[in-house]
Amino acid sequence: MVNKVTRKKHYRPPGQKKEGNAARYVTRSQAVKQLQVSLPVFRKLCIFKGVFPREPKKKVKGNHHTYYHLKDVAFLHHEPLLEKFRDIRAYEKKISKADAKKNKERANFLKEHRPTYVLDRIIRERYPKFIDALRDLDDCLSMVHLFAALPAQERLKVEAKRIHNCRRLSHEWQAFISRTHKLRKVFISVKGIYYQAEVEGQKITWLTPHSLHQALTDDVDLTVILNFMEFYETLLAFVNFHVYHSINLKYPPILDPHLEALAADLYALSRYFDANTRSSLLDSQTSSSSGYEQVDAEENSELRLAQLQHQLSLNEPTALMHLVEDAAGKNEDEDEDEDTRECKKLFKNMKFFLSREVPRESLLFVIPAFGGMVSWEGDGAPFTESDKTITHQIVDRPTQTHKFLSREYVQPQWVFDCVNTRLILPTEDYLVGRVPPPHLSPFVDNEAEGYVPDYAETLNRLKAAAKSEVLPLPGVGKEDLDDSQKLLAEGIIDRAEAIEAAEKKQKMMALEKQYHDELKLELQGVQYSSATSNVDKQSSDQENEGGEDADLPDPEQIAEDNANLPLVVMSRNKKKLYEAMQIGKRRKKGEIDLLKERKRKHKESKKSQ
Repeated sequence: MVNKVTRKKHYRPPGQKKEGNAARYVTRSQAVKQLQVSLPVFRKLCIFKGVFPREPKKKVKGNHHTYYHLKDVAFLHHEPLLEKFRDIRAYEKKISKADAKKNKERANFLKEHRPTYVLDRIIRERYPKFIDALRDLDDCLSMVHLFAALPAQERLKVEAKRIHNCRRLSHEWQAFISRTHKLRKVFISVKGIYYQAEVEGQKITWLTPHSLHQALTDDVDLTVILNFMEFYETLLAFVNFHVYHSINLKYPPILDPHLEALAADLYALSRYFDANTRSSLLDSQTSSSSGYEQVDAEENSELRLAQLQHQLSLNEPTALMHLVEDAAGKNEDEDEDEDTRECKKLFKNMKFFLSREVPRESLLFVIPAFGGMVSWEGDGAPFTESDKTITHQIVDRPTQTHKFLSREYVQPQWVFDCVNTRLILPTEDYLVGRVPPPHLSPFVDNEAEGYVPDYAETLNRLKAAAKSEVLPLPGVGKEDLDDSQKLLAEGIIDRAEAIEAAEKKQKMMALEKQYHDELKLELQGVQYSSATSNVDKQSSDQENEGGEDADLPDPEQIAEDNANLPLVVMSRNKKKLYEAMQIGKRRKKGEIDLLKERKRKHKESKKSQ
């Protein structure tokens, strides 16, 4: 016989082996201890690597802790930047030690040779394809444009160097969008100005603040925002480098120092585009087969580019946007899509002049993006206010003393409304001194919301008139096409078609009535044979007694039956979901009724005045 040795099961005290969420998630303090870094360094590393807190279903340590996935922490363990942060921390200790010993010479030397790091490898790691970077560019652009408008404050670590860099990056992005005509929507709100561009099929939306003095408050933790800014600056520089090379331009651009000193960066960038395109055309015409001459041309390309920029006269308006269109216009039109061609021709052959009170940077960005030429009041402008070829002058003041009869004076909202509707709107409602019409958001679908403002209907009629389309009569929609008598009264269809539609409608209603009767009898438990005989008897009696109108059921009863029938076969969860949907619809209807009531009161107040 074989003696069986029974082993006792090893007793495992509670908490020795972690299972479930306790084994998959760690708290922030545990992650900091594992990485052996301080909390600010851990935050910075998580921002750079794209590691964010998680929300486990069961929080083992309690609800007041922040949890990270264990794989994310292990991912940070192998980051080379972690060792760099440790070296920087040790280097800072050397500087503090030299300061404590009052060794100023060594302390200054250490401060001048402070170690630095770059985020290029992390950008390539997080965004292996350019389309991935474009999808994550909304917050980046909003943050960069925000910092470009902030004042420099050394106390809050907002350095002037960072602000200048953000301003340069934002202008480079705007110049590319304006040059390639990729801008699609513009909306002015209380928060700022919303822009939407379409680059390589991706819609990118960002927010820029108004050109007002921005005040920094102590309520915002700028340390975390500055960490994001450090990453966003590198990301936007990579994106600008790629898009500039996609249109055969060198990056970073070489700007005219005179225009750069006058804070006309966007105009300087547009001149750089023109000069660089012209230099590329000259290089293609004068290219030779000698390798030595090609190397020599590459060495002198920057010098030739600067010379071409100075050859463009500041007072020549055609040098701004139409310098190279005749030579390279055909090739560009082949690569552009339909929206880009439409946007490119919106303000074609129009010249705008900006008064000093209008938002200059926004209009300098929007107008060239849609094919127009623009100038402003000040030094470095391409043309002056006295130019007789100006077609529109943008004014935002109650009155205009001196007027030229050859141009129209409009408010800035006219430009943005034209951009959103892709149509040159009439200028009567936007003249100086008048209250302009409501500025409608292009990001709102009025038909989906269920409320269409009056001015939106006016714009739709203008669009249809521009496209030579015939809109349906007021009050006649798609749902009214089934009512043949109403369409006949409106004169839309003739009598023969109306009779045919009425007969078809009666047949459909009779079949629908028979279907509902069969469903009711099935719910009552009546057999199919007896039910059909009863239905046939009832139908024959009704045909003998009354006319055709007796077969038509009550429309309200049909609507009620249609609404109640799906609820019979629904499960409890689906019924709750259906009730929640109905509550949302009623809430939406209440909001629409409130808007209509406000509109009615506004009209009554106007009439009383």
